[in-house]
Amino acid sequence: MLATLIAFLTMLFSGCKMKKYDKLDQQYATDLLAPGSEVPDFTLKDIEGNDVSIADFRGRTVVLIFWASWCPDCRAEIPEIKEMFAAADPAKVAFLSVSFDKEFETLCSFVKENYLPGVQLFDPAGKKESEVSAAYGVKWIPSLYVIDPEGKVKLGTVVAAKVARELQGKPVKSCSTRKPCTDESCSI
Repeated sequence: MLATLIAFLTMLFSGCKMKKYDKLDQQYATDLLAPGSEVPDFTLKDIEGNDVSIADFRGRTVVLIFWASWCPDCRAEIPEIKEMFAAADPAKVAFLSVSFDKEFETLCSFVKENYLPGVQLFDPAGKKESEVSAAYGVKWIPSLYVIDPEGKVKLGTVVAAKVARELQGKPVKSCSTRKPCTDESCSI
């Protein structure tokens, strides 16, 4: 009985506890850029009206978050994103969020009311029509990337917990031996 309990707890607290997150990525992150890919450059306005390019952050790790204030899954990830931001060294890690809100005022209000950290960018095209969204393979929000200081993808996911582990130097080991579906039947 004790051996069974120990085996169960070992499995539960090993890298395979992320299995449910693997399923989310297999379902929703199939078109995100692969690790090692060079990230496409883009420039959008921040909530102060300034032009901001992802290239401005070269030399630092970037956590890139695609989201919208109306998205319940995005809202659910906010506490974890705030924790990651608080734990990160701003000289080494930048947080850059691209919002697909349709109204600029809605985004600004939400950011201020919820004290969202990092650089907040506005993409008025929305998720489906956005050139940035298309370039990054975003089919679901939230979608998150960890980008290395040289501008290459380290991780693309729909799960903030995986980003947190990557930033802590504890990358998530996939428990699944199944490759993500890439044919049209799996498209969202």
